[in-house]
Amino acid sequence: MLRQFFDSSALIKYYHDEIGSAKVQILVGGSGSEHYVARLAWVEILSALAKKVRTGTIVSPDYWRFRLRLRADINRRLIRPLRMLNAHFEVAGELIGKYGLSRQLRALDAIQLAVALDLHRASPIDHFVCSDQKLCEIAVLEGLNVIDPEQP
Repeated sequence: MLRQFFDSSALIKYYHDEIGSAKVQILVGGSGSEHYVARLAWVEILSALAKKVRTGTIVSPDYWRFRLRLRADINRRLIRPLRMLNAHFEVAGELIGKYGLSRQLRALDAIQLAVALDLHRASPIDHFVCSDQKLCEIAVLEGLNVIDPEQP
């Protein structure tokens, strides 16, 4: 069974058509796969969709439709949010110290990466799926196999 962790930057492509969406559709659509996210992804994706409304990329009814679809995918366990623990915030702080000064690792990315690393250490994940180039590079340095859906 394929186990994949999706960063918000990649998972949003499942709900809104943009560069890399076709690859994400294939990754999520594969039968027998498990698709994990940090619980934080819910808020990050909704925030990104709201920004798309404000900038005119999508209209308000699209926002509500995508939101309902994301909730339905979570409820039917197509997308599996992982609980965030105090330890994840501690690890995220360590990651900021390690990569924030030189590689511009941001707070929310560090938290998502900490959750992915915890999952990977408990039971290895096959892929860390992410569309943020800086975060992809850091994930590789941390030993994760990365898929950037925007890359061929």
